[in-house]
Amino acid sequence: MDLNYNCIKIKSPVKNAGLLIIKNHHNMSNTITETNALSLLNTAVKVAISNWELQNTRLNTLLDKLTDDQLAAQTAPGRNSGVYLLGHLTGVSDGMFTYLELGDRLHPELDELFLRNPEAAELQRPSIVELKAYWNDVNAQLKQKMEALPVEGWFAKHSAISADDFEREPHRNKLNILINRTIHQGYHLGQLIYLLSKPNV
Repeated sequence: MDLNYNCIKIKSPVKNAGLLIIKNHHNMSNTITETNALSLLNTAVKVAISNWELQNTRLNTLLDKLTDDQLAAQTAPGRNSGVYLLGHLTGVSDGMFTYLELGDRLHPELDELFLRNPEAAELQRPSIVELKAYWNDVNAQLKQKMEALPVEGWFAKHSAISADDFEREPHRNKLNILINRTIHQGYHLGQLIYLLSKPNV
């Protein structure tokens, strides 16, 4: 039996979220209310947060397996160590408080150590124990505040874009920041996995 679909376009109840285009089976109702649309957007936000949490869980599992010696090793010859990448990821996550306008950062000092300067700068950095504690604290508070952010807030502009630019590029919203940071974390997780093959001195 052939399935007949038609496209339904409705204006999103969330400002700047654009049009929702839904393929609708011929047996389904053609009436989609703003409540339905808001539910779809809410589901999209929940999926994004869930994916971010999944990457955190994967990294935490890896950290539990790695010894301090392995974490201190370079992921590959001439590349960053696991310790540096942990500090880098913690600093990036901490920066999300600012981008998402969720309050003050917990560890802004990490920017100078892990974002603005390469590992070769040999700056005085926190210990592995301290970095792991920072990582856990940052993500715990981020999770709490992100889950409290209403769906409308996710489609608002993030703090690094002007109102004029956002008017032209409404996809540069807070949800975009979360998705971007999740992908970024997955990239570095792929590097950190190589540390499992390093010898435990």
